[in-house]
Amino acid sequence: MSVETSPEPQVGTPQQALSTAAARNLATTTKSAPQMQEITSRWLLRMLPWVETKGGAYRVNRRLTYTVGDGRVDFVQDGADVRVIPRELGELALLRGFDDVDVLTALADRCEQRDFRAGETLVERGAPADRLHLIAHGRVSQKAVGKYGDEQELAVLADGDRFGDQALLDGESHWKFTATAETSGTLLTLSRDDFESVRASAPALHDHIEKFRSLPQQRQNHKGEAEIAMSAGHVGEHALPGAFVDYEARPREYELSVAQTILRVHSRVADLYNGPFNQTAEQLRLTVEALRERQEYELINNREFGLLHNADFKQRIQPRSGPPTPDDLDELLTRRRGSKFYLAHPRTIAAIGREWSAHGLYPDQVDLGGELVRAWRGVPILPCDKIPITEDNTSSILIMRTGEDNQGVIGLHQTGLPDEHEPGLSVRFMGISEQAILSYLVTTYYSAAVLVPDALGVLENVQIGHWRS
Repeated sequence: MSVETSPEPQVGTPQQALSTAAARNLATTTKSAPQMQEITSRWLLRMLPWVETKGGAYRVNRRLTYTVGDGRVDFVQDGADVRVIPRELGELALLRGFDDVDVLTALADRCEQRDFRAGETLVERGAPADRLHLIAHGRVSQKAVGKYGDEQELAVLADGDRFGDQALLDGESHWKFTATAETSGTLLTLSRDDFESVRASAPALHDHIEKFRSLPQQRQNHKGEAEIAMSAGHVGEHALPGAFVDYEARPREYELSVAQTILRVHSRVADLYNGPFNQTAEQLRLTVEALRERQEYELINNREFGLLHNADFKQRIQPRSGPPTPDDLDELLTRRRGSKFYLAHPRTIAAIGREWSAHGLYPDQVDLGGELVRAWRGVPILPCDKIPITEDNTSSILIMRTGEDNQGVIGLHQTGLPDEHEPGLSVRFMGISEQAILSYLVTTYYSAAVLVPDALGVLENVQIGHWRS
């Protein structure tokens, strides 16, 4: 059987119809608006309640709190040798406010370095507690025996944490837990004998410690705030205690930060090439998107007001085993009331999903403005690619309560700006240069404030590269 085929076109054959390439010169092209890969969902900007900040500053007034000096301790490394920075000892509660550098240096010089291995027991429950431990690097778990004889995990400590503060003052104290190294690492220890030796030769330190001992501990509530005296359950003409609510003498003020850029558009482009899209409007739209992306980045990472740097140290916890397990999410959730949402990098959310699958759990879903998002215990887990991922494949998970009425986390901005384009964002025409270039100053002002410490929590050092077979 034979099959007829069309003859091959011969070279030099005259063209019989208009080619498609030439026809396109007379056709109207369907175009998209300019696209931009940097644009994300920006859930943080959408979920934060924004508070009007007149005068460019927001002051957070709080009740007076005695529990100060519980921050992390920083170290310097010289090869394999690690030293504590003397002034960083002021992060200890008993040395808070003590600024004699010579004495602090003497204490720092008495700290002894100890390198430990994974699985090593650092302190044993019931043994005499006679020294302070400062963790320079590594992870340490604390475990104790519960009421019914079962072993309970109290905490997981990491770089900059410490334990044994009271051992420096109480000669009769014993360890109430067993501390075990989960990874290899390094810590520095300061014995009570060395501390007393320095204290005996430094009258200023002796006076400071005595003042610390005399702090009115009985006038603190469980949050460390100055307690409000009151009486309850009395009968008859019982004398009622007087009370007042004491405030912090130096409340923190958050000043609005700024992100700015100058948008330049040639007048020829603005005049001749405005169809079907307005070139100036499209340039401005993409510029505003970039500024909003930078705004969200700063709200997460800025060292002055960024949430990662402003989370209270008592609200920073470590994962029990590395990956973000359901137990870790519960630990974050139970440390505060009224949590509105978790915030995590998309890769971290994927790691959370793997742990759910490994535990045979299925994620909840909640509706946020018409979008279905994953949730844990009814609290949505929202993506934010501005949360950094370290070189060793670890990241952080944030959780927060929001709103002024809830004493939560709030965003700060000021509206009613001259030439305002969006709330808190202005676009000002700056003129035309001699090269016929139009310039626009695009500006946005913003910040964030944490009204009380437990409004914001962070799960740090979460391993996101852990895959289960």
